[in-house]
Amino acid sequence: MKAVVYERPFAVEVKEVEDPQIQHPNDVIVRVTSSAICGSDLHMYEGRTAAQPGIVFGHENLGIIEEIGSGVTSLAPGDRVVMPFNVACGFCKNCLAGYTGFCLTVNPGFAGGAYGYVAMGPYTGGQAEKLRVPYADFNCLKLPPGEEFETDFVLLADIFPTGYHGCELAEVSPGESVAVYGAGPVGLMAAYSALLRGAAKVFCVDRVPERLDKAKEIGAIPIDFTKGDPAEQIKDQTDGEGTDKGVDAVGYQAQAHDASHEEPAVVLNSLVETVRATGKLGVPGLYVPSDPGAPDEAAKHGQLLVSIGRMFEKGQRIGTGQTNVKRYNRQLRDLIIAGRAKPSFVVSHEIPLDQAPAAYEKFDKRIEGYTKVVLHPVLAA
Repeated sequence: MKAVVYERPFAVEVKEVEDPQIQHPNDVIVRVTSSAICGSDLHMYEGRTAAQPGIVFGHENLGIIEEIGSGVTSLAPGDRVVMPFNVACGFCKNCLAGYTGFCLTVNPGFAGGAYGYVAMGPYTGGQAEKLRVPYADFNCLKLPPGEEFETDFVLLADIFPTGYHGCELAEVSPGESVAVYGAGPVGLMAAYSALLRGAAKVFCVDRVPERLDKAKEIGAIPIDFTKGDPAEQIKDQTDGEGTDKGVDAVGYQAQAHDASHEEPAVVLNSLVETVRATGKLGVPGLYVPSDPGAPDEAAKHGQLLVSIGRMFEKGQRIGTGQTNVKRYNRQLRDLIIAGRAKPSFVVSHEIPLDQAPAAYEKFDKRIEGYTKVVLHPVLAA
């Protein structure tokens, strides 16, 4: 089958790789109809992780089941399904508690597994024509048959739940004010989720005009951090108090306010200043224990200079960690079906699998309006 394969920093190719096979009675094989390129993929693409050449990318996957293992009980060939980017067993201590992003079974020695991602287990990615899904009864979320809502549903694999998770970590409630740092796909989903949860005022901080325009379109207040300290800009619009809650949807490759260089802790420290005393911060943005391309030696080992003293002084609370997608995906699916949510507003390009190398380059450079790319390896029957 064809698949998007990592070659070296800033280079992926579409190559022929082996078809996936049933390896366990609870496996299924999915014919992929949609697989999105994620900002997290860019960390590997840019050589900012320990990813080795040969890894097949793709953790945002949707498709049609073609084959099932002998132990599968709730699924059948022909079912249309979307998979959380988390690979999870469903029966370990963390899965039973709802923390499926930190499964203790699927990636021995590490809490958590994912498709097509470095250090997240032996699970091939879905930017390919087919995908093996382990523990399929647990991991597959059934969708209505057909092709309706295709680009909405594929976002249930990661970014829509991740944006919602940022709001859950920050405990966003109706009537509150929220600052979301980052207006990329996850940041826009966090701002959108805050509005869905009833936030009265949502600020979205970024520097890319197309992204800020998208934020404004959904009812958020765009803040360009190159035009002045974003915390001060937001305080000026909240009577000097700051917001009730804040979400970091950027992570460790954050840009300094003058956009001249990376400053890994700048978003965290800006949020400490932006959010009012006793407010709460949600951090779904990715931080890693090892970053070979970090700007300083401490950051290369995941050690950042965060204003913990100021955070303590303000009595703020913080929640972190990757998304437990299964905690949210059924409800978010039903919001889409009911017409209450349409997350596909972030999708800028839908392209064939063969165009993935050019799409990676353009998405990485934030050019030609590339905000979210969905690859279509094959069309749904």
